Amino acid sequence: MSSSPGIQPQEPVDVVYISIETAIALASVLGNVLVVLVVYVNRALRNTTFFFIVSLAVADIAVGLLVIPLAIVISLGLQTQFYTCLFLSCLLLIITQSSILSLLAIAIDRYLRVKIPTKYSSVVTQRRAWAAVALCWVLSFLTGMVPMTGWNNRDVQMNLSDSTDIPCTFMAVMRMDYMVYFNFFGLVVVPLTIMTSLYVEIFRVIRRQLNSRAEATCDAERYYQKELRLAKSLALVVFLFIVCWMPIHIMNCISFFCKDCKIPTVAMNVGIFMSHVNSAVNPMVYAFRIKRFRVTLIEITSRCMLCKRTQPTPCATSAAAITEKTNAKTYMTDAGS
Repeated sequence: MSSSPGIQPQEPVDVVYISIETAIALASVLGNVLVVLVVYVNRALRNTTFFFIVSLAVADIAVGLLVIPLAIVISLGLQTQFYTCLFLSCLLLIITQSSILSLLAIAIDRYLRVKIPTKYSSVVTQRRAWAAVALCWVLSFLTGMVPMTGWNNRDVQMNLSDSTDIPCTFMAVMRMDYMVYFNFFGLVVVPLTIMTSLYVEIFRVIRRQLNSRAEATCDAERYYQKELRLAKSLALVVFLFIVCWMPIHIMNCISFFCKDCKIPTVAMNVGIFMSHVNSAVNPMVYAFRIKRFRVTLIEITSRCMLCKRTQPTPCATSAAAITEKTNAKTYMTDAGS
């Protein structure tokens, strides 16, 4: 007998949960839409690094538009067929994995920027950057959909027919050995270890270049100072990702390796909240740490608040052109040194 589909009566605690999740979703969508808009408006930000940042922002927008609403619906006791629930759970894995791979792409891009500054522009072209973004999303889709191929809890539901509805929860359909061994150790720990190593090397190279001031030109020093500031900001994004996502993964490991250990529901909810909050904090890092981003964001916000139309002026155009020429000149001077 299949149970009738529907939503279970809402408990008082659900109001708090839904309110917090809704606030996080709104912040994620609004903040990351502004990230995409800033990169679109400011031509100086349309470089390969910000292509990957836009990819990360798109993943964070998807968290606000898809992942969090699905989490809210599931918390209300939605009853679905097994594979419907499994597919919804896989969407979360796809979006999370795209964030990790985007962060890895950013780290590789910044590493190449300081390691081979003279060859960087010829090695990392816009076409290759967009191809890397597409590859990140394809790999995210393939790895996230692995449970649909059979690595799931379908065999645990012995008497479950294809038409039977079940209470849709992540733990009911997803196997913990997949989440711990494949997802966490393979798709989270390994990329984060590579990223950490890359940023350590980036800081080492930049410090070495800045310490050899006797041999470095003023343009070269400015170049590496700018790279150092941006590397610190992007390393902070990686650090916040680790802080926000480690609790839920650690609790998954505890549940898997210690069968007798019971994780409190409050702790699990806090871990889920933190993983969702990560999607809302990245725009704040860009706004506070990257000056060009902050200036453009303030300009867009002030125009929206004052209801002014964006009217291109000769001065604005000239300023943008001068900025681009200055950046190009700085890079070419550094390349020739």
